[in-house]
Amino acid sequence: MGREKALLDVGGVPLIVRTVRLVESVTGSATVVGETPGIRALGLDTVADDWPGVGPLGGIATALRASRAPWSLVVACDLPYLTKAWLEYLVSRALASDADAVIAMNASGAEPLCAAYRDSTEWAIRSALSLGNLKVRSMLENLRGEVIEPQEWKRFDSDGYLFKNMNSPEDYDQARERLGKGVAPDLGADSDGR
Repeated sequence: MGREKALLDVGGVPLIVRTVRLVESVTGSATVVGETPGIRALGLDTVADDWPGVGPLGGIATALRASRAPWSLVVACDLPYLTKAWLEYLVSRALASDADAVIAMNASGAEPLCAAYRDSTEWAIRSALSLGNLKVRSMLENLRGEVIEPQEWKRFDSDGYLFKNMNSPEDYDQARERLGKGVAPDLGADSDGR
């Protein structure tokens, strides 16, 4: 992207702020893993990454360590099309599950960066990291996962955008266009975005 993705403006709000507000609307609180100067300047609740530079798996491990809850909702900041209805469904599935993780599946595989993890999974994730296994999807093979199949989650996203992330300037332009034209997800906010 050429700049910090979390700070990109989508719908008049930095992407990380949109994500935090959405998660807070479902769980009551949100903590951002990673403390860059730009994110700190926003005044969000943050925690330093225990495993900086190793990618998403380190972020998941850090989130689980920082959480005090039996389940943690882990959401990447670059998923601008997530909705409150979907996250509420995901959380309700997790709270009713005896699995280690509740994860949506799509055509390209699991969506580990929009999933719920039981607190007991922290040790397995930290063990994988200690052994140099940095791949989230490989780690998932060692957990008892409850899968949410496409036919279940598509009712929250008939257009197929729910898990579309922003990895390129084109993705960013598309998100700004879609979300700026009234196709915005329900952020659980009032009409002015607060």
